[in-house]
Amino acid sequence: MANAASGMAVHDDCKLRFLELKAKRTHRFIVYKIEEKQKQVVVEKIGEPTESYEDFAASLPENECRYAVYDFDFVTAENCQKSRIFFIAWCPDTARVRSKMIYASSKDRFKRELDGIQVELQACDPTEMGLDVIQSRAN
Repeated sequence: MANAASGMAVHDDCKLRFLELKAKRTHRFIVYKIEEKQKQVVVEKIGEPTESYEDFAASLPENECRYAVYDFDFVTAENCQKSRIFFIAWCPDTARVRSKMIYASSKDRFKRELDGIQVELQACDPTEMGLDVIQSRAN
């Protein structure tokens, strides 16, 4: 397990699942959570390739912070099929202050463990990570 600067470890499964998403495209998204008692980042939910962006957004808790990775497929203006891997730091305003601080201090170190992230988003409410935002940031 890698040790994060904030003292948070990153469970090996986090990187393994990310590599599956990136290389094999076996997942549409991955939601990660920090287990405060174990002081480590773990995989909370994995989305099947058939799941939609709405499924992904619905899997983020309303009042708790999470990290997430989303594999966004799109077609360019030149009609080329492309994909972008998004890292989303979900930190709703209604989350506990301690939780927000832990997620904020662990984010950069955790993100470095996931080699291949192309776009990063920080979101405090659903409008900041709506599909329109994802589409505009993908190009």
